[in-house]
Amino acid sequence: MKKYPFLVLFVTSFFLFSCLKNHSQVTIADVATFEALQKENNVQLLDVRTAQEYNESHLKNALNIDVNSDSFTEKASQLDKQKPVLVYCRSGHRSAKAAQQLKELGFTQVTDLDGGILAWKKENKPVVKE
Repeated sequence: MKKYPFLVLFVTSFFLFSCLKNHSQVTIADVATFEALQKENNVQLLDVRTAQEYNESHLKNALNIDVNSDSFTEKASQLDKQKPVLVYCRSGHRSAKAAQQLKELGFTQVTDLDGGILAWKKENKPVVKE
């Protein structure tokens, strides 16, 4: 009989923390979904590759903040945390890292492009070349 309250506490805690974890998850989007989201108002498009990679080609209207730079957190913090952020890199590895950091900074809606700009180009989607 004494163990019953602990069981209730455990189950309640499990569901509470599960809900909190789900709230902090990053959305992974395929190319078509990412493209559709890009067309919405008030989205922030973030390319987290190096400046050199960005200059070779990037998505239109993308802001470049290298996730591996020492200033990533500082620069990313200047974005609006209430607006959706769409993030991509070359293949998806760095953007996954960046997306998690953005969530930890308090961004509420973060979407990561599955497969990165490589997947985007494979689908013959437009890029800006400088």
